[in-house]
Amino acid sequence: MGAPLNAAGFAARMARLGPFPPAPRIAVAVSGGADSLALALLAGPWARAQGGEARGLIVDHGLRAASAAEAATAAAQLAGMGIGARVLRLRGLPPGPGLAARARAARYVALAAACAEAGIAHLLLGHHAADQAETLILRALAGSDATGMAGMAAATRREGLWLLRPLLDVPPVALRVSLTAAGLGWAEDPSNRDQAATRARLRALRGDPDGGGFATRALLEAARAAGAARAAAEARAAAFLAAHVVSHDAGFALLPPGPVPVPALAWLIAAVGGAARLPSGSGLATLAARPGPATLGGARLLPAGRLGPGWLLVREIARVAPELPAAVGARWDRRWRLEGADAPPGAMLGALGAEAAGLRAVSPLPASVLAGLPAIRRGGVLVAVPPLGWGEAGFVARFAPPAGRCFVPFRPG
Repeated sequence: MGAPLNAAGFAARMARLGPFPPAPRIAVAVSGGADSLALALLAGPWARAQGGEARGLIVDHGLRAASAAEAATAAAQLAGMGIGARVLRLRGLPPGPGLAARARAARYVALAAACAEAGIAHLLLGHHAADQAETLILRALAGSDATGMAGMAAATRREGLWLLRPLLDVPPVALRVSLTAAGLGWAEDPSNRDQAATRARLRALRGDPDGGGFATRALLEAARAAGAARAAAEARAAAFLAAHVVSHDAGFALLPPGPVPVPALAWLIAAVGGAARLPSGSGLATLAARPGPATLGGARLLPAGRLGPGWLLVREIARVAPELPAAVGARWDRRWRLEGADAPPGAMLGALGAEAAGLRAVSPLPASVLAGLPAIRRGGVLVAVPPLGWGEAGFVARFAPPAGRCFVPFRPG
């Protein structure tokens, strides 16, 4: 049946994902299934041993009649482990095509919001060795490039939240043995056996329910090799960024003449273009090898002009987000967060746009940069441009793109 994963083995895996602050507070995404319950069983004692705590977050999608009861059972099991739990109830997911993907996206939004509300920066996910193997097969079938064939990363960062997967090399049978040894049962989601789903069909075809077979181990080794190569390439790209690229608080970047490492250009485009994911594909590789005027991923690359030799990377104005109410904490265009004072009722936050021409005397920045800056209007009248310090006082807009100002290299499992 396989050996359970013990506390020392789990601690070693967590150490590779650190460092963590003293007395770490972590969250564990728990579905009530075996994998996430086993993760909680291991994570709780790990956090307490360091003077911290683990909190369980249970998402009830409301898609099955038994989901509420299963969520309550999972919360009770976590309480028995000494782990406080919160059930996040999602409603309004209509049936139809892409339901699994829509449910997954809604789940991550709810989990991230709960972590932010609790001031938690690390969310643990229960993906294991079989999940990683299936991910690689699916990506290969989809024609993924070398970057994608590194599989799921053990650590990724999304808008200030670390997503940690400490079990990527652990076969699922070891997790079930751990639960059985602790006298704990778990729920089985019937959708995991639904042969209408590609992953469920693939799971049946693999013929390795324990997740410890030769083919699974070979796939994991391939992912580790690809991940090591990707991490090395990203380390070189990070060094290039530090030495040659100017990333400006006004939301643009200056690139030197000549080729740019593909990971470096991907990071910059995601940050400047407000993308949730890094761009990829042949178009990115071609642009990195021979930079020239282009638009990609919501960003524009154009000659730097009077700013010097090389290239200017700015937000593509045609794709900026619409206006939204101006309030402290408002996040606009996935790149800017409004801070400081609340705007008066009725004030709106949106792009400066064509009114940039009237502020050329206020700022030496190119019009292509100014047009994408966040501006505050009241009754349609421009009253402030926070990044420039122009207009009514008290407003601060911080450039905070999804990709982060500090680029986080891939961390393989």
